Amino acid sequence: ERSRSGNGAHVWFFFSQPVPAADARRLGSSLLTQTMARRHELAFASYDRLFPAQDTLPKGGFGNLIALPFQGKVQENRNTVFVDAQFSHYTDQWAFLSSLPKITPEQLTEYLSKLCTDGGDTGPLLNTGEQKPWPGKRERRHLHKADFPMQVRLMISNLIYVDKQGFSQAALNAVKRLAAFRNPEFYKKQAMRLRIYNTPRILDCSYEDESFLGIPRGCMDSLAELLEAQEVPFSLEDRRNAGRPIDVSFLGTLRLEQVPAAKALLSENIGVLSATTAFGKTVIGAYLIGQRKVNTLILVHSSALLEQWKSSLNRFLAIKEVLPELPKKRGRKKKQHMIGQIGSGKNTRSSIVDIAIMQSLFEGKEKDVKAFVAEYGMVIVDECHHVAAFTFESILKTAEAKYVYGLSATPVRQDGHQPIIFMQCGPVRYLVDAKSQVESRAFSHFVFPRFTRMRLPSANGIQDVYAGVVENETRNELIVSDTLNLLAEGRTPILLTERKEHAVWLASKLEGKAQHTFLLLGSDRQKDKREKLSALRAVPPQESLVVVATGKYIGEGFDEPRLDTMLLGMPISWKGTLAQYAGRLHRNYAGKQEVRIYDYVDVHVPMLERMYHKRLRGYAELGYQVKIREQDDNTSKVYDSQEYAAAFAEDLSNAARSILIVSPYIQKNRVTGLLPVLENAVSSGVCVTVYTKALESYKPGQEPGIVSAIAMLEHAEITVTMQADLQQHYAVIDESTVWYGNIDFLAFGRKDADVLRFESTEIAGELLELSAEPAPVKSNSAPQS
Repeated sequence: ERSRSGNGAHVWFFFSQPVPAADARRLGSSLLTQTMARRHELAFASYDRLFPAQDTLPKGGFGNLIALPFQGKVQENRNTVFVDAQFSHYTDQWAFLSSLPKITPEQLTEYLSKLCTDGGDTGPLLNTGEQKPWPGKRERRHLHKADFPMQVRLMISNLIYVDKQGFSQAALNAVKRLAAFRNPEFYKKQAMRLRIYNTPRILDCSYEDESFLGIPRGCMDSLAELLEAQEVPFSLEDRRNAGRPIDVSFLGTLRLEQVPAAKALLSENIGVLSATTAFGKTVIGAYLIGQRKVNTLILVHSSALLEQWKSSLNRFLAIKEVLPELPKKRGRKKKQHMIGQIGSGKNTRSSIVDIAIMQSLFEGKEKDVKAFVAEYGMVIVDECHHVAAFTFESILKTAEAKYVYGLSATPVRQDGHQPIIFMQCGPVRYLVDAKSQVESRAFSHFVFPRFTRMRLPSANGIQDVYAGVVENETRNELIVSDTLNLLAEGRTPILLTERKEHAVWLASKLEGKAQHTFLLLGSDRQKDKREKLSALRAVPPQESLVVVATGKYIGEGFDEPRLDTMLLGMPISWKGTLAQYAGRLHRNYAGKQEVRIYDYVDVHVPMLERMYHKRLRGYAELGYQVKIREQDDNTSKVYDSQEYAAAFAEDLSNAARSILIVSPYIQKNRVTGLLPVLENAVSSGVCVTVYTKALESYKPGQEPGIVSAIAMLEHAEITVTMQADLQQHYAVIDESTVWYGNIDFLAFGRKDADVLRFESTEIAGELLELSAEPAPVKSNSAPQS
């Protein structure tokens, strides 16, 4: 059907009866994929032009719509009508449509089985799979030696340029797909039934003109594998900028654990160092400059990181170069430095070693990258996970440096776009495990969960929830009380929140409680930030100190080794953010024996409780141990879903008075395995109670098994209470032993679930009170014994 403008067209498919939107979309996607193998120029954005626009109906409406054919006066121009292979319209549109055969469900199934081969309906792409800081494995591609020229000509500069001459369409399509991957944000939104408008399904990092197909330099290994698999030789013409030699030397000495990391980077021209905060990534950056001895551009994204790099490079580098003469201008003469600065109100570029805030490298209305970015021989990207943002990525696409390195504590991104990091900065060449770093530090690492009583019954969305957190007096007073106790212990705490108004309120309550109280906000002027940081670092060690800050300001580049305790005033969920925040405590400092994180667990707010479970996994990955009380000698254990069962069954066997199990989901097989332990408890006089979801929460086919499992429990004289909207997962034994996490104790749940075991009569009482709160729906569905 020719479009309304007449400049495009829509391809319609008619079905004999309603079919699932997901199947209809798979048909459209797989046809596009097969077409791309024949016409590689077809853009990946074509996948976003399908209607229906997503597999499931979005909340609140039908989502994206399409104009129907036969649009009034537009038809007079032969637009919005159906046309033949020569784009001539059919005289009788209705007669033509009525003659069309319709696709039956059986035919659809047959077509999908033939079309959806390797890589599924979108074909072979970079498989991001599990979120790990290295590229996933590639899917198979059906190519032959005849699809390529006798010898492939490659040129490497800011990109790898592939001379297209002699390539088949299928081969060009395969090369293009080396730089493309499925967008996790699209699938996440679709699964949550959110609108996917303006969210591309496939992210493409390739470039193409008439003669060349360009892909990022980090794809070189994948391209070589593709060519070698078909035994196709290639020539590589190196047009990268080797840079200008500079007289520089490294003044420091690498620590023992830094040596292999530095060697790994120096053995390659491109790559990423993934290392925890306090590993000394800036020192390794200085070492690279001292070894490569070429003019270098260091990219950062904040003023705090810029200042940190300036301090580190001035300390560890000796540069013996003649500064270039500045053009003569009226006014005060700029002071020149060997280490130049671009951004944060200054432009003192030396072209020897320069540190630039990425946002300062754009010019004009079109936000073009400044030309001098291509003049350096080496580019070092600090916190390179920011490269995945489109504007930052464009800087790396402009750089022609021979050496490109990325540094990051968290090269895995929350949006799943980390493949862009590796395409632009290369694969991870050296990975520093967080747990191994914990063992090498001179202090212990503990997290203290602090269960709150906050309730937000009227909160409708995440912004309402955050506003409730800021305004909740009881919760805030608990944070302030904990801070005062920490100051009394002689500790140096930092309170973190995501909201400015929350930080201001907390700081006002702590004013005068320590000898020095600092409020650090991202909205402060640069001059004020520098003055506050200078004053903070000037505080004598014997004087008490407390810092209140917003997380975005403190997350990267802030460095105050004296800090030993963090209070998370605002809930977060992403483990990468947690790692950045925790890293503020990991600097060595005289007398530091133990670092603590106080985490506020909002058990009465389901959304925030789920966020805590994600943090709990993050703490385990960072090597933190859990304590409930400061005076406890023993740590509480975090179990995963594979290892908790034996310890949980042992606790049930040792119960003397009561057992409460809150398990939203139950399964007959799991109940059968645990039932002997529960029956023994009941026969010993222990009162056993189970809370689970109502039958309506299960799929229709699951109901018989659930009814049977409930009948088994009730036959064993176990009280079963069903609730329509049950979210929490916990067990309380003898009003003191608590199992709290996101594991369904009476079902086989997710493999990535965790549960925390600890002793606390106070928290046990809170959870017992929580289980009694909602109005129950009694289990009349289950047969009585």
